This record gives sequence, C-alpha cells and structure tokens, in this order.
Amino acid sequence: MNFALNDDRRMLAETLERFLADNYDIEKRHGFVMQDDGFSREMWVQFSELGIIGALFNETSGGFGGEGADLMVVFEALGRHLVVEPFLPTLLAGTILSEVGGYENLIDNTIAGEALLALAHGEPSSRYELSSVSMKAKQEGDSWFLTGDKSVVLGGGSATHIIVSARTSGAINDETGISLFLVEKSDAVIVRGYGTLDGYGAAEINFTNAFGILIGEKDKGFALIERAHTTGITAISAEALGAMTVATDLTAEYTKQRKQFGVPIGKFQALQHRMADILIELEQLRSSIINAAGNLTSKNNLREREASACKYLVGTIGRQVAEEVIQIHGGMGMTWEYAVGHFAKRIIMIDHILGDTDHHLERYITLGRIT
Repeated sequence: MNFALNDDRRMLAETLERFLADNYDIEKRHGFVMQDDGFSREMWVQFSELGIIGALFNETSGGFGGEGADLMVVFEALGRHLVVEPFLPTLLAGTILSEVGGYENLIDNTIAGEALLALAHGEPSSRYELSSVSMKAKQEGDSWFLTGDKSVVLGGGSATHIIVSARTSGAINDETGISLFLVEKSDAVIVRGYGTLDGYGAAEINFTNAFGILIGEKDKGFALIERAHTTGITAISAEALGAMTVATDLTAEYTKQRKQFGVPIGKFQALQHRMADILIELEQLRSSIINAAGNLTSKNNLREREASACKYLVGTIGRQVAEEVIQIHGGMGMTWEYAVGHFAKRIIMIDHILGDTDHHLERYITLGRIT
C-alpha cells in the first residue's frame, strides 16, 4: 500500500503550512482567542480563499476533498499551529449535511466562510454515549419544535446554523428514535458561549420550543451522528499528532540549549532515551491515524473499531508526550509566553473530545464482540 500523498494533497499541505508559518505564530493565536468569537473571522475568510474549508467536503457537496487523507493533511497542519478557528465543528456538522444531501447552498456558504456550522449532540448527562439523547422534538402539523439542553457544543457560540439531535421516539438510550434538525438562532435558542481550557470555543445551549427543520429520515439520525463522530475522531487525531510533533521538536531544541554541569542536557542518556520513546510512539500513532483514515469508507464495524483504537492511542500517547515535554522543560514549560505549555494543554484536552481513552477502549472491546 502506498502511503505517500498525491500531488494535490502535497500541494494542499505545503500551501497550508506555508500560510500558517507566515500568519499564525503563538502571539497572533493569543490575540485571536481574545476576540469576541474566540477566533479570527478574518483568518476564517482567508482559510476559505485558500480552499482549506472546501477540503473538508467532497466534490459532490461542492468541496475539493473530504476523504480521510485530505482530513489528515489539513488537521495535522492545524495542530502544528494550534489553530482555533472552527474547523472541527464545521467538519462534524458538514459531514451530516453531505451525507443527507440537498443542502448544497448552505455548504457553499460554509465553504465561502459566510455560514458557521455546529453539531449539538452531547447533553449534560450523556457522557460519551452517542445514543443517549433525552432532548425532545414534537411535531405540530408539518413543523417540528425542540425543547431541551445541549452541552459542550463545539463552535456553538458563533454558529449561524446548528444541527441538533432530538428524540422523536423510543427510550433515552435507544439508537432508533433519534432525529436530526437544522436550527437557526432565535429567541427560543439561548446560547452561553465560553472558551475551553485550551482556548477553543464551546457553548451550552437551551432550546425552548425552538423551530427546527428535519434533516434526513425521522428516527434514523443515529447512523449519521456515528459517521460524523468517526470522521471527527480521525481529524482530531491528526490534529493531536501535529501538536505532539511540534511539542516534541520544541523540547528536542530545548535540550540542545539548556545546560547543566557545563553540557547540554540533551547529552544525558536518560533524556535521550525518553525522547526516543516519544518518537517511537509518534510513529505508532501516525500509522494508526493512516489506518483510521483509510477505513472511513469501510463497513460500519471495521470503521468504528479502527477509529476507537486510534482515539485510544491519541489519549495514551498524548498524555505521555504532554507529561514528558513539560517535565523536561521544568517550570518554564508552563509559562504563558512559551508555546510548549499551550501545546500540552491542547493535547490533553483532545483526549476528552469525542470520547476519552476509557470510553474508546471499552468501545473497541465491545465492537470486537460483534460479528
């Protein structure tokens, strides 16, 4: 199997990396986080003009990519520069719109940087279980109205269009009976946006008899949600790899400059072994991400198992990398001015997005029992 990027993806990677190197250093990132939306609208438009947002969508939907390898290229570069613009929320919601079809105008506006999408699925008591949905949707004539709460909605504070999961039949943990609705902000939608520990935007959202447009078939939204989350796991795993790579590079450079007993600490064999262990783990993680990306179009059980295996490695390896780079740097690694601490925070936080290590280990074991 050939793992090399084709010419188009190599050009995409080089273009994005060059743009971020010129326009997205850690100081500028701090400034973007402090803006009202928690990111830069100007940068979002520039990402659109470069075709980076379009790379999240397939050609049928009006995009330029949408495959696992495209997501790897984009999100690894985003991770290398700790980009806070809402790429993951766009991917989660956009994957659903692409799967359903019929929303090309909204996708076009999203690719143009005008519309902002978010997926509101998690609830205060749902933890990471995708089938746990208690929010209700009731039908009045041809219209649907939603009531309930959604928690930690990535990109929810700035989104113009929100895809919301709600129960239209069945018990609270049933996979059947979950439907998806497209909701625009109104007086019936109360949004409390906030920044997470690592500087990214999220929101708590309350819906009180809010009007929604049914997406896809009634009661059959679970498969769409699962597919969107698996796609998001692949993307955010690549983002984590990018962040871990830079954190490791910064640490390797630090060991060449920091001296003890008159010599660089990088000459101490114990630190050499620790850095070597990190590099080996990163190669293992890269292989797992390639595997998950390659199986995005595989049958459900295989696709979901590989995604959970990958996310488990992201959590376990990510914790090791974050702890090592901070310990080797010492107190300096936790200062606001120095970038490595921000990379460590993002790496740790990614473990808790779309399911942590415990959740995905259990899920992998459970899926392995399914024949």
